Amino acid sequence: QVQLVESGGGSVQAGGSLRLSCAASGFTFSLYCMGWLRQAPGKEREGIATIRSDGSTTYGDSVKGRFTISKDNAKSTLYLQMNSLKPEDTAMYYCAAARFCSVLSPLWPSNYGTHGQGTQVTVSS
Repeated sequence: QVQLVESGGGSVQAGGSLRLSCAASGFTFSLYCMGWLRQAPGKEREGIATIRSDGSTTYGDSVKGRFTISKDNAKSTLYLQMNSLKPEDTAMYYCAAARFCSVLSPLWPSNYGTHGQGTQVTVSS
């Protein structure tokens, strides 16, 4: 049974940092395309970072240079280091998994067939 469990969300002031974690189980983590998605109230779900099985990464423009996606295959854990947080980063953050990354649209949320329950990030000004 595929399971993704996020943790590490919370409230922080603008300019601060948070590190999200996602514990994965039920599949061969190292072979999968993993991503972080987020959804703010009243907005569509947005893909913000992807890491492929070979470790290569793709970032959305809104987070490029501030967020870093990484993984530990031995621990089957995905991470998102978030620095220089802004109020517009406030959202529910989801870990997601796909057997293969889309070549044309790796950040597209519909690429991912499995999501966690999410962890809330709130950034105050």
